[in-house]
Amino acid sequence: MSETREFQAESKELLQLMINSIYSNKEIFLRELISNASDAIDKYKYEELTSEGKVPGKSYEIWLEPNKANRTLTITDNGIGMTKDELISNLGTIAHSGSKEFLEKIKEAKEKNEFDIIGQFGVGFYSAFIVADSVEVHTKSINDEHGYVFTSDGKSSYTIDEEDLSESGTKIVLHLRENSDDENFDKYLENYEIESLVKKYSDFVRYPIKMKVMEKVSSKNEEDKDLTDNQEEKEVVKTLNSMIPLWKKNKKNVTEEELNSFYKANFMDYEDPLLAINLNVEGVVNFNSLVFIPSHIPYDLYSQNYEKGLKLYIKGIYIKEKAHELVPDYLKFIKGLVDTNDLSLNISREMLQEDPRLKKISETIETKVISNLKDLKNNDYDKYLKFYSLYGEHLMFGIYSSYGFKKNVLADLLVFNSLNSDKEIDLKKYKDEMKEGQKYIYYASGKTVDSIKLLPEIEKFKKDGVNVLFLTKNIDEFAFQMMNEYEKIPFKNITEHDKDALSEEEKSDLEVKEAENKELLDNMKEALGDKVDKVAISTKLVDSPVCISTQNGLSLNMEQTINEIPGDEKAKASKVLEINPNHELFKAISEFKGDKEAIKKYSDVLYNEAMLLEGFDIEDKTSFIKNLNELMLKALKK
Repeated sequence: MSETREFQAESKELLQLMINSIYSNKEIFLRELISNASDAIDKYKYEELTSEGKVPGKSYEIWLEPNKANRTLTITDNGIGMTKDELISNLGTIAHSGSKEFLEKIKEAKEKNEFDIIGQFGVGFYSAFIVADSVEVHTKSINDEHGYVFTSDGKSSYTIDEEDLSESGTKIVLHLRENSDDENFDKYLENYEIESLVKKYSDFVRYPIKMKVMEKVSSKNEEDKDLTDNQEEKEVVKTLNSMIPLWKKNKKNVTEEELNSFYKANFMDYEDPLLAINLNVEGVVNFNSLVFIPSHIPYDLYSQNYEKGLKLYIKGIYIKEKAHELVPDYLKFIKGLVDTNDLSLNISREMLQEDPRLKKISETIETKVISNLKDLKNNDYDKYLKFYSLYGEHLMFGIYSSYGFKKNVLADLLVFNSLNSDKEIDLKKYKDEMKEGQKYIYYASGKTVDSIKLLPEIEKFKKDGVNVLFLTKNIDEFAFQMMNEYEKIPFKNITEHDKDALSEEEKSDLEVKEAENKELLDNMKEALGDKVDKVAISTKLVDSPVCISTQNGLSLNMEQTINEIPGDEKAKASKVLEINPNHELFKAISEFKGDKEAIKKYSDVLYNEAMLLEGFDIEDKTSFIKNLNELMLKALKK
């Protein structure tokens, strides 16, 4: 008996909202319908396993059948099927009296980015209307003696008729829309397109997805002694999906070669990954994951268009290409996938519902990646150094962006070039090799290792045999500021003007020298104006006459880095010009301490010399050259 039901007045608005707003990618209709078919088989299989033999087992299959003559695409499963009431409830959702409320809830959920309400309405089926102007659903439930056919154009009404069906399952027939200038719907009837979509979205559905195709097969000519192959076309059944994904195999049975091949094939890389991590996690959340660290920096890693994230599968169904929620920003370079049965999805499977289990997966992956990197560092240090040369600054960013919260997790992964080592060392090695009585972990920052080695402040550390870490990335010093210390040993920038590092004897000696040279120091400060905040006697110089130190925590490198950021308020380091009291140049200048004009020229030359040694350009080159020439000429005339 045929029954026609009218859609409510707002149904068209709802359908258009789903098709045009929620489903932004037309090709996902096949993913949705295959997903529904897989779910239906899951339900049948559950009934079979729990029915104590009352529900017979089957060879579970999903079939796809394109028909170019009729312009139809048919998706068939032998799952649990639907009763008449379930048809109305699951497929006719927008037809019942709650559709107005449903529409309002969808709008409200979309505005708030909350999608808990959507999953219960089964509207994944309505993605069919993205490509079809009418749909037939032929179905029989294991709980009903009758079969039914549901027919609708998705506009004004739908019809349900009884149908004589022998076995449980569901067959969905899509009558494709007419082609337009903007869209070619005929492509969904082509075998290669269907195979491509299954491979992309549903490759790891646990049940075989089959389709009849014409393929060339070999035929032996018995009369030909050489048994030459003849090629002829025959209809064959082809399974389109692989069903058993690499990440669900026992880890012991997965080789490194398989992981490398999988990575290159699925992530469009021509090189093996630097590191492959195979995870099978059981606990609060169960999931499988493959995570890869590329052996070279992705070409677009630093572009604005780069998207972090892992591919997401749920029950083997491809859901999202870049699930950014699964990857912390500082690990954005990792690639891979996650497959879980435990997550909820929104109406389109294109945006993930807020779910604490998602956060748990992300945290577990982060922990496993860090653990594997520590193992790599301990077991293959040279390979780890290659990793660090590529991605070390991202670990530093992890410390900085977390305001030091992740320092205990990441500190032991940091490695640095240093004054006393030919090879990069970590913080633990630095600590273990500290001099007796050494209070600080010393570091210096600059653009390159060679430029840091030219710093005048390095001289005293060379003389005393104290090691200095070299920080060459912009982020390094900012991260050190957030860390503040390593295992209760504070960090100290060697260019910092700080008397705390001096012994009482050194402090006393410094106070005497500054008192003796107060007039000279004051006149030099006056000559330099606001270029420096102070001129002082240095305790850190050995051979060089002068250097620039900073105070109050902002170094010259940090100042430059901050000021290179467009739009930010300009930063200004507090500079101290330090003079070496044991240098012959200081002794010579001291003779002019009352001659302010001469002191002005000497001060300008010394300041610019110090800035050059620190690795920075001279701002007023004309004035520097003029003063330098005058002083040389004056010296030559003596």
